[in-house]
Amino acid sequence: MKIIVANWKMNGTKQDKNAMISAIREIQTDNKVILCLPFTLLCGDNSGVLIGAQDVSANENGAFTGDISAQMLKDSGVKYVIVGHSERRLYHNETNTIVKSKAIMAQKHGVTPIVCIGETFEEYQSGNKESFIEKMLLESIPDSSNFIVAYEPRWAIGTGLTPNVAEITKIREVIKSLLIKKGYTDVAVLYGGSVNDLNAQQIINDSKMDGLLIGGASLKVDTFLPIIKKAN
Repeated sequence: MKIIVANWKMNGTKQDKNAMISAIREIQTDNKVILCLPFTLLCGDNSGVLIGAQDVSANENGAFTGDISAQMLKDSGVKYVIVGHSERRLYHNETNTIVKSKAIMAQKHGVTPIVCIGETFEEYQSGNKESFIEKMLLESIPDSSNFIVAYEPRWAIGTGLTPNVAEITKIREVIKSLLIKKGYTDVAVLYGGSVNDLNAQQIINDSKMDGLLIGGASLKVDTFLPIIKKAN
């Protein structure tokens, strides 16, 4: 079984969601499929899939206009939430400390955080990307094991570029080794970054990743369903 996470970002309508869920219900798969949707689409008839959100506040509640709490997500039937996506880190200046606080808050209310980490192109070229990944991982993950890690090299997101399989495998080994040292032997590690229906099978099978985090290719039935079927 692989974990296939769709990150719709700021896209999608109720009609889009209903069409995707209906299509997923019709296929046979042992994979765990999680749709991380905009806040407006979290509620409704979501039977047949697992629902995730794309962000959560590090605060319990209060005067934080525009934010959403972990308790609210839980009340809406959300099981998972993405924290620390590169776009949040870049456009909203989220630090590792903030990401960790959000992950802890999600766990507190029974929502599993999907903690995103990944290097910039400059860090990738520096020859020290493993060190950057190690630091980001250790400073971003919560203090208990109920979480998922998603490795998304920032330079690959939305660019159509991906690291080669050997590079992805190496980073997986780095992440897994650090997790095991902390006693987190069962934490799943996903790959994301310009994954599509053409490269998904090779990435998932050859790199031994536990799953995939899909962006643009998850928005349409005809590109997302092949990924679910090919990942095994």
